[in-house]
Amino acid sequence: MSTFTVLLRQRIRRDWLQLTLWILGTAAMAGAGYAGVSQSYSTLEDRQNILAAALANPVILMFRGLPSGTSEGAFIAFEILPWLALLAALMSTFLAVRHTRGDEEAGRSELVWATPAGRRLPTIVTIVHGILANVVLAVLTALALLASGLPAAGSVLSGAAAGATGIAFLGIGLLAAQLMRTSRGANSLTVWVLVATFLIRGIGNAAGTPDDDLSGMTSAWFAWISPFAWAEQTRPYDADLVGPVFLGLGLGLVLAAASVALQSQRDIDASFVAERPGRVSARPALASPHALVWRLTSGSIVGWAVGGAVTGILATTLSGLVDQISGDNPAVADILKKIGGATGGLDEVVITVFFTLLGILAACCAVQTVVRARQEEARGTAEAVLATPVGRVRWLADYVIVGTVAVLIVVAAAVLAGWAGIRSTDADGSLYRIVAVAGLGQVVAASVFTVLTALVFVLVPRATIGLAWTLVLVATMLGMFGPLFGLPEWTANISPFAVTPVVDGDGVDVRGLWWLVLAVGAGLAGSLSLMGRRELATGG
Repeated sequence: MSTFTVLLRQRIRRDWLQLTLWILGTAAMAGAGYAGVSQSYSTLEDRQNILAAALANPVILMFRGLPSGTSEGAFIAFEILPWLALLAALMSTFLAVRHTRGDEEAGRSELVWATPAGRRLPTIVTIVHGILANVVLAVLTALALLASGLPAAGSVLSGAAAGATGIAFLGIGLLAAQLMRTSRGANSLTVWVLVATFLIRGIGNAAGTPDDDLSGMTSAWFAWISPFAWAEQTRPYDADLVGPVFLGLGLGLVLAAASVALQSQRDIDASFVAERPGRVSARPALASPHALVWRLTSGSIVGWAVGGAVTGILATTLSGLVDQISGDNPAVADILKKIGGATGGLDEVVITVFFTLLGILAACCAVQTVVRARQEEARGTAEAVLATPVGRVRWLADYVIVGTVAVLIVVAAAVLAGWAGIRSTDADGSLYRIVAVAGLGQVVAASVFTVLTALVFVLVPRATIGLAWTLVLVATMLGMFGPLFGLPEWTANISPFAVTPVVDGDGVDVRGLWWLVLAVGAGLAGSLSLMGRRELATGG
């Protein structure tokens, strides 16, 4: 058996569970998209109303695809194609960093490079591994759409567009792993590139030119900067353009080749972006273990807080625009109410929708913070802390505390920005209360994932990173897309994001607040009590 085959089998064996979840989840989303559209927007008139609303409304265009026709297939592509591409991109970036900078940081790469495999072959195997994963994702996504009875050309092109986006971000992840000194830094860089390009796609669509019949749109030129826009420009079930698929493939392969070349130009554990030198002696503020946790995670928390502030100000400044548009297109109110679950005016519904997104951002911040405990344990640095009088329970509790504070910071940034938006637009003063209630509700929802991540870390430490992010992804899909896909109401209510309190007239409908609080308390007690009984689990 060749060295290449041995390394490839090792990667497949190591990743089979994570990749299975990513790929089947993406294919399931494609199949659910057809079911939801056929149930909720079965008539041509329904789809025309939604597209007309989307073409006039930047809120919808930011979180949906590129309008390209009123057929069922084209409408499904408008609804979910960017999200299929997003799932493929996340899968690919994590895979790329895990098998390059992650292995190098853990000391595994040095052992492999000392064998006849050398330095380049493991990276080449990772490239092949990532391409194969995206090919399988593309095929299963296309089959899910074909099984729904949609045209073959558009179904195959939708799967290929998602897979090509994944390959583009595989190259971005590989390049980031060469530039950054740590896997955490490489993952952070790729995620910020991903978020930025996803937003550029949405802004480019919102700034585009609608067709005369209000069934399609030509994006602004700068949308073509984004690989997500390339996926949308294939226009499945309408023009069926193959060319943009090759842009994604080409970018991924060029960056992958560049990463192989860069790797041969640096020493092991070195990077092209130099680490910031540390102080000779620590500040007095770092004398406690929770201060160390804060120092390790503060940079990412600030980044998430900026995202929260942007979400908050959009929630209140765009609500008036949506209210105006809905007068001519009631379908706008219908689609937003399905997502938000609010029962008041449309401005309240818009705020609820945006604050649902805020809850997801806050949960991601909390997960990234608590997951750092697993990264420190795997690298062996946690052992040095635990060799001091700091116990295991207190050590984990510090990560949970900082994760909770991080959630509060992200939500507070959004609430303050939302209030500033209300003040700048002279909107109804009652919106201040709506923003506050929505923000406090999402604090509790995001805190559920803080304690769930801690619980996963205690019970199955080696699966912490993959499983914690999967829980957030599943909750996001159920909470935001379950109603649009025609799923039963109880499936959406499983998601903490979908059952937070909302203003109901002069009062507040607490909805699922009490079970969320109970889940936080039970998860916190369970994780801390069990942490005192388990040993350290070093290694990846």
